[in-house]
Amino acid sequence: QVQLVESGGGLVQSGGSLRLSCAASGSIFVINHMGWYRQTPGKERELVGVIYSDGLTNYVDSVKGRFAITLDNAKNTVYLQMNSLKPDDTAVYYCAGGFRYSGGAGSFWGQGTQVTVSS
Repeated sequence: QVQLVESGGGLVQSGGSLRLSCAASGSIFVINHMGWYRQTPGKERELVGVIYSDGLTNYVDSVKGRFAITLDNAKNTVYLQMNSLKPDDTAVYYCAGGFRYSGGAGSFWGQGTQVTVSS
């Protein structure tokens, strides 16, 4: 199994910044990709951004130019730097990733961390 633990959420004013971290643990051989999703009540979970093992990143249009994902392979940790935050960014943010690990291959999710942006 692979465990993902997010941290860094909280309350921030509009225009501010936050950095989320997600540390993966377990007998991980390869990180295929890691990414961030977010969800608000009554809405489907949406992909915020993803980073692949080759460093390629992809973002939802609404966060392009404001958010950046980086991956520290040595620490098995993915980060989401969020700048110029808007109230519409308020959501529970989930980390997820695809891995090859001692048990085979699979995708795993973190427990989520709340981000609240006040106007």
